[in-house]
Amino acid sequence: MPPTHHSTPPAGPDDGAGLVDFAVDLTSQEMLRRAQVMAALGPDWDPVEVLRGEEEAYDLLYSGLDADQQRTYDALVAAGVLPGRGGGRAAA
Repeated sequence: MPPTHHSTPPAGPDDGAGLVDFAVDLTSQEMLRRAQVMAALGPDWDPVEVLRGEEEAYDLLYSGLDADQQRTYDALVAAGVLPGRGGGRAAA
């Protein structure tokens, strides 16, 4: 079956006459969404502790690398794929 091509008819002088400005302010919806997220996290959520936990997880992930793995890690850091850690070396 041959492809079909759809063309848009040329705009006429009256084509824009029926357009109306339309704007939606989502500010109140965004504030409601943020409040619901914070409520779901609960009063015991500690963002600083969460970040510390993530840092510890990354340290464990890149710890104990053998020489080949360390070279690969260093190449990925040099390429900007991974952030440098511990003075440019993976955690030992």
